Amino acid sequence: MLKKPIDIQSTLNNLHMPENLAIGLMVAEQKIKCQQIGCDFEYFGFAFGESPFPVMTRLEQELRKHTLDSNYASALGIEPLRSAVASFYNRVFQVKRRPEQIVVGLGTKMLVYMLLQILEGDVVIPTPAWIGYAPQAGMLGRAWHPLPLRKEDGYMIDPKALEHYLVSLPPCQHLLIINNPNNPTGVLYTKSELEEIVSVCRRNNTLILADEIYALTSYQYPDFVSLGQIYPEGTFVTGGLSKDRSAGGYRLGVLLMPEDSDVALVDAFEKLAATIYSSIPTPIQWAAIAAYEDHPSDYFYYDRVRNIHRIMGTTLSGMCNRINGLNATIPQGGFYYYLDFQELQAKLSSKGIETSNQLGKALLAHPYHIATVTGDAIMLPPGSFGARIAFVDYDGKAAYEHYERHTPKNEQEDIQFVRDMAPNMIEGVEAIKQFVMDLDS
Repeated sequence: MLKKPIDIQSTLNNLHMPENLAIGLMVAEQKIKCQQIGCDFEYFGFAFGESPFPVMTRLEQELRKHTLDSNYASALGIEPLRSAVASFYNRVFQVKRRPEQIVVGLGTKMLVYMLLQILEGDVVIPTPAWIGYAPQAGMLGRAWHPLPLRKEDGYMIDPKALEHYLVSLPPCQHLLIINNPNNPTGVLYTKSELEEIVSVCRRNNTLILADEIYALTSYQYPDFVSLGQIYPEGTFVTGGLSKDRSAGGYRLGVLLMPEDSDVALVDAFEKLAATIYSSIPTPIQWAAIAAYEDHPSDYFYYDRVRNIHRIMGTTLSGMCNRINGLNATIPQGGFYYYLDFQELQAKLSSKGIETSNQLGKALLAHPYHIATVTGDAIMLPPGSFGARIAFVDYDGKAAYEHYERHTPKNEQEDIQFVRDMAPNMIEGVEAIKQFVMDLDS
């Protein structure tokens, strides 16, 4: 006798596997297809974004020291770590918060989820966007609104358009998400640009979630300005260890509340954290203190990592911009850029490629084998053709050591560095070029 299917909450019906993980399933399927035609398939990995570098040495050393610290910790994080985070943000970003206004969470993804669960009001997400915001809002049943960004504006928020957009929404508290430096475009907002956006938010009862996880990877680091400094009364700032400290698997993120946040907001985070995951692993919290201390060796690490990202990103995006019909953003931070195929829409359509999702499948298909994140995952509107390119498919340890021995001094040496350290990504861009050329056949 067949058993009755187990009932699942209907709120999960619209939830899909995150695209950066789903791409692995697509690759596996494509490998089977290639094997059937005798193709020894290797794909070009532009889909999954994870820092390729070794974790910071001091962070690793401190974790070894604290492996026996096995007691439960406070749901908001241990006090020495919250104090270290407060000192770090004050020292590095001029964001002044008290330790009790800081939450240490299970990665920034969980902290974003908790914030969306706690705050009232509609959520505004500029697009193209990071793959996680919309699914979390949808899963929580939150009203969210895409704010499409234009190539003509450099894929950055236009303050006048933002004001017009906010005025059109229901008259309630809103939450605007700003990811700076941005995933997937790599763009970085200046202080004056952020100040204009903040003026609009102040006039329209709009809080900001400033996702600044890539802050320390800003290529021109002095140009980065935290929204927590510009809009202290209305900004929630998130950061963590995964991108600039190359410790994604540690799953430790931090959230800074707006200044003068009341006890009710702190209490809400504490109750929710205690209910969902009790606390972050205690050894990792004690180790993470080292990542927020002021130590000279850290600045050498950050400088090398951000410069290698810069070399990889500007070189590869420049190569893509030399392909007829393609337009790539020039990243200013992080390890992504956005590749626009819009000029090729008619040619794509002639090949039966009518959506950005279909573009992603066509790029992955034989003989191109190019894995990217496209379409719905990065919240592209219908009729837009684009892909997020993650440029981290190389041996980070070898690149780090090579950079220390032979630091590139000019553009030609940058190009040679990429050819030496990341030949697979060079071949991947050549595969993209071949894909575009074949649209004419």
